[in-house]
Amino acid sequence: MAHSPIRILILGGTAEARLLAACLEDDARYSPLTSLAGVTARPSKIAGDVRSGGFGGVEGLRDFISHESIALIVDATHPFAAQISAHAVEAGAQAGVRVLRLERPSWESQSGDDWVEVADIDEAAQVIPEGARVLLTIGRQEVAPFFARHNIHVMARMIEPPQLHVPAHAQVLLARPPFTLEQECALMEEQHITVLVTKNSGGDATFAKIGAARSLGLPVIMIARPEKPSLATASTVDELLEQIEAELR
Repeated sequence: MAHSPIRILILGGTAEARLLAACLEDDARYSPLTSLAGVTARPSKIAGDVRSGGFGGVEGLRDFISHESIALIVDATHPFAAQISAHAVEAGAQAGVRVLRLERPSWESQSGDDWVEVADIDEAAQVIPEGARVLLTIGRQEVAPFFARHNIHVMARMIEPPQLHVPAHAQVLLARPPFTLEQECALMEEQHITVLVTKNSGGDATFAKIGAARSLGLPVIMIARPEKPSLATASTVDELLEQIEAELR
């Protein structure tokens, strides 16, 4: 008698999560289910089953795990998605289901970089020099502190428009990564950018802005990743697949 595929819940929203889902979908032993936060209206195509929206806190996630007969959870959310990561660990513990994390390494400053490393969004907004022309690449949900700074000019790049008023001293640039080094240098030069503000998301898709700032001699206000519960963590999909094999063999 054939066994049913092992149900794996992927908390997604990243390129690594999409690649993991594709790998698991291609393996008859597994049945991936990717959950998205629902922040992006038109997410990229994902292999396997997909759901969108919140779970209703820890209890809702725990009940979902039980209802869907989830055997393993993979937290492959954005490095800054601290709340769902914490909820996954707690819900997994309550449901008796193991949680693994797939998270790309942080960027590290190199020779020629001029980084001002800050703890959070609010500190980043506070340390921007008066009169600066800022390229802001933190997404659309946390731009308010920067829009509130009326003594700077802000170009906020994001995939979808923000759900708040854009003041006269700010503009929104809608664009989806990846971007090339040449594109980033051209944008910064054309817009007379004097400082880049970004999160330490890691990965290749958006690294070109860091290289462009280095090339142009521009400072970078780098927002540190939030702390998350300690977990077995893989930095690549291949490494994570090996962990899954070890967990479920």
